[in-house]
Amino acid sequence: MKSKTVSHTLDTLPSLTAAQQAHLKALAAQPDSSIDTSDSAVVNEAQWGAAVRGRFYRPLKQQITTRIDADVLDWLKGQGRGYQSRINAILRKEMLAHKG
Repeated sequence: MKSKTVSHTLDTLPSLTAAQQAHLKALAAQPDSSIDTSDSAVVNEAQWGAAVRGRFYRPLKQQITTRIDADVLDWLKGQGRGYQSRINAILRKEMLAHKG
């Protein structure tokens, strides 16, 4: 027996039923101590130290036009291919340093 694949987008998702909403509300009301984490892997500090933030995250890129001093652009281009990616990396590092 073949089953039909159903596909949704954020615009076509069906609304939650009253029973589903009640279930979610009951789950949200439970204290954290009632959550069974016995089957969760224990991760030590060394493993967290090797973790990589955003390893599978690929942000959407947006094309812009900006003006950069000629000497800065020469320096970036002088490091080889990928100067636009380096600009993005420099800006991201600065953004993360100032994020609270």
